[in-house]
Amino acid sequence: MSHQNQYQARLRSADDAIALIQNGDFIIVPTGVGEPPALLTALSEQRRRFTDVKVAQILAVRKFGYIDPETVDNVRHVAFFYGAATRPGGKAGWIDFIPSYFSEMPSLIERGQIPADVVLSMASPMDQHGYFSLSLGADYTMAAVARARAVVLEINPNVPFAYGNCHVHISQVTALVESSEPVMEVGLPKIGPVQVAIGKYVADMIDDGSTLQIGYGGIPDAVVMQLTHKHDLGVHTEMIGDGILTLVESGAITNRKKTYLPGKSVATFALGSKKLYQFLDRNPALEIHPVDFTNDPYLAAKNDNLIAINATLQIDLLGQCGSESLGHVPYSGTGGQADFVRAANRSRGGKAFIVLPSTAQNDQLTRIVPTLSPGTHMSTSKNDINYVVTEHGVAQLRGKSAKQRAQEMISIAHPDFRAELTEAARKMQLL
Repeated sequence: MSHQNQYQARLRSADDAIALIQNGDFIIVPTGVGEPPALLTALSEQRRRFTDVKVAQILAVRKFGYIDPETVDNVRHVAFFYGAATRPGGKAGWIDFIPSYFSEMPSLIERGQIPADVVLSMASPMDQHGYFSLSLGADYTMAAVARARAVVLEINPNVPFAYGNCHVHISQVTALVESSEPVMEVGLPKIGPVQVAIGKYVADMIDDGSTLQIGYGGIPDAVVMQLTHKHDLGVHTEMIGDGILTLVESGAITNRKKTYLPGKSVATFALGSKKLYQFLDRNPALEIHPVDFTNDPYLAAKNDNLIAINATLQIDLLGQCGSESLGHVPYSGTGGQADFVRAANRSRGGKAFIVLPSTAQNDQLTRIVPTLSPGTHMSTSKNDINYVVTEHGVAQLRGKSAKQRAQEMISIAHPDFRAELTEAARKMQLL
């Protein structure tokens, strides 16, 4: 049977495709805008006829109808990482949470520690060889495709066909649904003077020829905006967004000096504008790969001068980062922060930056604290931390004693809190 005949044989409505789901199924959905809106809308509309179905995803960007406390016994969301759509349910306890390093999610699926009965994903149109591209999120989804009983793809002409290990063959697909809505666009975060100040400190420490991993947020994007004059930068990251596209357009990113996959920008998911998605389409200078490739610290560290830039919510005087909760209350998730901090530490000439404003709540609270708030989910350990940057300067902690770390951290705290942090450090026998 030809590829086109196989395509037509698998084509059905969203409602009919959802009929493939069985009670008790564990559904895997890709990161962010890789989530399939027609399929998840159909699931939402039919949710009351199911029992004990779970939908697992690292970052939901839309609040579909199934994300509903009244119907969690029918269909329940399982977060690998919280965002605005799922954070309230996480705080209230009716959305489940599975903590994991982003890099290890595919192996958890392969080993059956995270189930994968059904995959629901956006995909590009099929090429002449019968392949679809999961360009918006290869992440852990490619591992789930290999194990799932049913693979259902939502085919959309606005989804780019990217290169890399992100392709699914028609023979692997159980059902296809067609849609044509524009891919959801996610704008850049707001950047204020604090973010700009932090960004300048980091940008000044990034040399020409470095390879970048850039997390999501106002501060990482403030760094990017100050790198447009650099030369021969490379990209090996988990997320490709419009900030990186800006550097490509400025000529700062060429990937020529990369020591691993030279000439290629590498990522595992895309989150940004229509212009970004068009940039991904059949671009030989960019590849989308599963997250156990992009985020593996050993592989990422093959890039010399790897620069990792990630944000945290709170950090203590020893350098322990609470990046995913406010005390015991969940806020985001583990993600790839620790993956890339470790990768940069392994990289020859690498630098790992943790960035944060020195205060919160209009300068009423310090984010640099003697000890993390009780119940805080620690994301990056004191043994992995390297550079910490606030708007007041840079602290370099790797290789430093506990006393030296406390001194460094206090020096980049907001001036209004330095005295009380010094007193606390003395009581803790750190000074």
